[in-house]
Amino acid sequence: MRASQDQLTRRGGRRRVFAAGLLAVALAFTSACTDGDGGKPSSWQGGDKAPAPKAAATISEPAADAKDVPASTGITFTTKDAVKTAVELKDAAGKAVEGTLAADGKTWLPAGALEYGTAYTATVTATGDDDRPATATSTFTTMAKPNNQVRVTSFLGDNQVVGVGMPLIVKFSRNIPEDYRDDVQRRMTVTSTPAQEGIWHWVSPTEVRYRPKEFWKADSKVSYRVQAGGLPMGEGWYGRADLSVDVKIGAATVMTVDNKTKRMTVTRNGSVIKTIPVSLGKKSTPSSSGTMVVIEKLRKTVFDTFEELGPEEGYRTKIDFAQRLTWGGEFIHAAPWSEGQQGSVNVSHGCVNVSMANGDWLFKNTQIGDPITVKGTERKLQNGNGWTDWNMSWDEYVKGSALPYEPPADPDTTPTPDGAVTPTPTPTA
Repeated sequence: MRASQDQLTRRGGRRRVFAAGLLAVALAFTSACTDGDGGKPSSWQGGDKAPAPKAAATISEPAADAKDVPASTGITFTTKDAVKTAVELKDAAGKAVEGTLAADGKTWLPAGALEYGTAYTATVTATGDDDRPATATSTFTTMAKPNNQVRVTSFLGDNQVVGVGMPLIVKFSRNIPEDYRDDVQRRMTVTSTPAQEGIWHWVSPTEVRYRPKEFWKADSKVSYRVQAGGLPMGEGWYGRADLSVDVKIGAATVMTVDNKTKRMTVTRNGSVIKTIPVSLGKKSTPSSSGTMVVIEKLRKTVFDTFEELGPEEGYRTKIDFAQRLTWGGEFIHAAPWSEGQQGSVNVSHGCVNVSMANGDWLFKNTQIGDPITVKGTERKLQNGNGWTDWNMSWDEYVKGSALPYEPPADPDTTPTPDGAVTPTPTPTA
């Protein structure tokens, strides 16, 4: 016999009421279960909060919500009890900015200058040995593009091959105040393969050079970079753009001239490859003793000294195979008129005279940046008269750095080739 619909409904209703009553009892029973400590729920119910991470992170620069931040800004941060740290910088669209950690381990630098007038968010994540991450964030906005910009140039261009004595030369279109040079130098990095110890040296307010502690190793690859874009450079001026250059060091060709023997000894990668008779400067115009570097090479040129020496002693002479050593006008060059005195008597006006044949050979076998040391003359080389970086001891050179020198435990040299050298002093022959 079928039950009526009304009966089914009533029975179903009683069942639902009974079921609800059982659920209420179950809930009451569950809520009565405690850990025996003042009614605090047991941890398996998820009542306890997860323990705080052991590590901590803080971003000090740029400050949160900072405006007018230089486009060169790095992310300066501190961490505590971190075994792993990650830094991330994104623009407002969520696009990540590439970058690397600076040598001090406390600053993350973007790979290039940031966009002007743009919002960015920096995130530093520190993870401790408990594997729990702690994060710090800072959202900031970069400044508008400045009107006053400093141009940065390199004497060397990409893929150029130079000698083992070549200093890396960077110039600025405006004086860099002393109290800004350390910040600029922090953004100047050099990487060499194989690694070699070296340092930057400020020659003047507009020029800084880099040399390794010893001559570059033959066949090294050297890359240097200046992250100058948007970098404050004093008095409301900012770097115009970043600069990077890759060069190669050639064979170790080294020239040594001894006034006593009137001979030049040429070595390549440590072995003597040629000995050349020379004539140096006479007593009234002695050659400079010291270590110089080949600055430029001129297959043919004219030495004109009338402006310097006057009509009585001045001369105008065609010269072959000239290699400049000083701004004051000392060269290695062919001098066929003095071949009879070369190897025995000094008759030049300060230059290193060689024969036509030897001048040709030297010109073909040397390159810009090759070092030459002259010994035993009456006059010492004046620092600044040419690329005299190697005429200074390492200790003297280090004093020209805007940052304290710290010898590396494992030496690792810690960056628009449109610069040019314009020799202006009168040459001598």
